[in-house]
Amino acid sequence: MENIAILAQLIVSISVIIVWVFRYDNIVEEFKHYGISDLLRNIVGASKISLATILIVGICYEMSDLLVASSLGMAFLMICAQYSHIKVKNPWIKFVPSFILLVLSLFIAAFNYGLI
Repeated sequence: MENIAILAQLIVSISVIIVWVFRYDNIVEEFKHYGISDLLRNIVGASKISLATILIVGICYEMSDLLVASSLGMAFLMICAQYSHIKVKNPWIKFVPSFILLVLSLFIAAFNYGLI
């Protein structure tokens, strides 16, 4: 189960970094479409990249409490993403990536909290 949790941490972290670093132009357009300010977009991006970094570092170092907090923070941001998709009535396919990352983040939190 530990290997699955590590894989989940890698998937969440790498996905966030790819989207927020290498596909940032797409993020700018999406946030404009959602009517979210540039300041809030940058705060969300910095938060996601920071949380992703903690998830990666957590693979090498024992820090269960910090992993629980960071994965729950990431889950919260993915819930916000789901809400944004609902608000602008995006097609269901747009919901899938953030939903998968939400489920993986909750799994990481549950595993590191000792629920699984």
